[in-house]
Amino acid sequence: MKGGGSARRDAVKQAIESVGGKLESFHFALGTDDFVIIAEAPDVASVSAVSLSASAAGGVRGLHTTLLISPEEIDQASKKSVSYRPPGQ
Repeated sequence: MKGGGSARRDAVKQAIESVGGKLESFHFALGTDDFVIIAEAPDVASVSAVSLSASAAGGVRGLHTTLLISPEEIDQASKKSVSYRPPGQ
């Protein structure tokens, strides 16, 4: 609270940039989530590193991450051949 909202945003931005990412937006929220962040990162491991660091430092509790998938990535996934048999069949 001492540094206000912009200090929190700047700390998140610095953490994301330290792993080669880019903070797209940072918003405080009322309700289940206290804030929502949209960021670009080079890979899932980079985002996980930021998340783990924030949690380990005690600055964040109950953190959850949602991986956003682009339409082009869904196009790629839909073209992959998958061998799957439902249980019991």
